[in-house]
Amino acid sequence: MAEKIRITTPLTEEQSRKLKAGDSVLITGVIYSARDAAHKAMTEALARGEKLPIDWKNQIVYYLGPSPAKPGDPIGSAGPTTSGRMDAYTPTMLDQGITGMIGKGSRKPAVVESMKKNGTTYFAAVGGAAALIAKSIKKYEVIAYPELGPEALAALTVEDFPAIVVIDTEGNNFYEIGQKPYRQI
Repeated sequence: MAEKIRITTPLTEEQSRKLKAGDSVLITGVIYSARDAAHKAMTEALARGEKLPIDWKNQIVYYLGPSPAKPGDPIGSAGPTTSGRMDAYTPTMLDQGITGMIGKGSRKPAVVESMKKNGTTYFAAVGGAAALIAKSIKKYEVIAYPELGPEALAALTVEDFPAIVVIDTEGNNFYEIGQKPYRQI
């Protein structure tokens, strides 16, 4: 049975390397949301030698495109988007110090190699549970690229945000490990 672990951000590389594929986690603190448009903007800024809007060292990025908030709520539905959409930008971003990524779906081999090199953990949030996930988000604040709307870079204050370690820093993949006992030979 996978271990349930509480994480408080920032997530150091040392803490990230202790997490194992299949671990169930609850994350509390500040995480950042950014999707493909924000990743593209940041990668292009780095290529021009510009400074990024935030220091990514020991931070977690959530691949999120939120729906509008209802009155009194900090955010609307907050489910994960497909992580593969960020794969072209991910190795460059991981080199900036990101120690955790939250999304859904598989990752390309180049991303997994970069995760192993950088000590980054890939977490899955449950797709289809966007309204439930939103309850763990206490504050949502756009900090860069507001012109990108729901794809802007934003800071999220979270409390007991539920996720599962899908790919750990050694490259172990829970999508594969979890299915193994159910496969017929």
